[in-house]
Amino acid sequence: MSGDFLALAQAGVQKLSPYVPGKPVDELARELDIDPARIIKLASNENPMGASPKALSAIRDALAELTRYPDGNGFDLKQRLSDRYGVNANQVTLGNGSNDILEIVARAYLAPGLNAVFSEHAFAIYPIVTQAVGADARVAKAKDWGHDLPAMLAAIDSNTRVVFIANPNNPTGTWFGPNALADFLNDVPKDVLVVLDEAYIEYAEGAELPDGLKFLADYPNLLVSRTFSKAFGLASLRVGYALSSPVVADVLNRVRQPFNVNSLALAAACAALDDVEYVAESRRLNEAGMQQMEDGLRALDLSWIPSRANFIAVDLGREGASVYEGLLREGVIVRPVAGYGMPNHLRVSIGLPAENSRFLEALSKVLARG
Repeated sequence: MSGDFLALAQAGVQKLSPYVPGKPVDELARELDIDPARIIKLASNENPMGASPKALSAIRDALAELTRYPDGNGFDLKQRLSDRYGVNANQVTLGNGSNDILEIVARAYLAPGLNAVFSEHAFAIYPIVTQAVGADARVAKAKDWGHDLPAMLAAIDSNTRVVFIANPNNPTGTWFGPNALADFLNDVPKDVLVVLDEAYIEYAEGAELPDGLKFLADYPNLLVSRTFSKAFGLASLRVGYALSSPVVADVLNRVRQPFNVNSLALAAACAALDDVEYVAESRRLNEAGMQQMEDGLRALDLSWIPSRANFIAVDLGREGASVYEGLLREGVIVRPVAGYGMPNHLRVSIGLPAENSRFLEALSKVLARG
């Protein structure tokens, strides 16, 4: 007789649903018999520019060493990050994407009987990594679709070990300013690790959003998580990093899997970090695309959540599932977010100008069909 391996799993894991990524182009082509060349994907917040030429060149140079294990310490990338951001290399933890950083934090600091605090409508990985280690999730109500930092502070109790905060937030695109972050960090208990997820920070300019790295020296309980998947255009290579106090970094590196960042990713990330113009152009393209999207949505008499990321959450004024399916039949892949408590919204990544136009035209068709 076989065992019930679902029942044998940890209680928190039993209650989880697997993370559902954006639908791949090839999958939609197979399902609906659509020419893949006709399909556009605006579902996963990928950089539509393609990878930096400098990153591609670095990958080609690294191919000859594929039989070798990568540098398990990621020395070169840590040094580049150290030089760029004015921190010591022993403050850097590398991850297989920033999702890996979030999981490492949970494994290091959460356990049954403890809890993590995060916001309603926040990134789906926060509850996944929390429940996977048997810890409890304390979800603070959102305010205007974004983080209500005072409410999150009030949710902290004696069993809280981690607070996950995203700025800008995924999937809403909402953000908070430097004063709000400073007030929160001043009030949060010093034995609670604040994980500031800045996956989209490169898309923001000026002082509207805080640069979490400027707070590191004054707050030893702060960890800033970033990624090369978005503005740096390296989503498929899965490379992210955390900057924190040396003590926190040391703890994370004790549970980090060896060789968790591959050689091609390490080489590409070093090169991408140096390609300042590529990131600046990514930002310019995103700003123009965001304006194009907002103008198009306004013409369709739709509203949206203002965003400082590379996506926009569109309020359809009705359940979004049927509109999502209609867009798929038009060869346009976006992201339903009902699982985030947003059944009337679709999250749409900012694409190239022609892709944005194609989405708006397809949306107009689907809405006209009722």
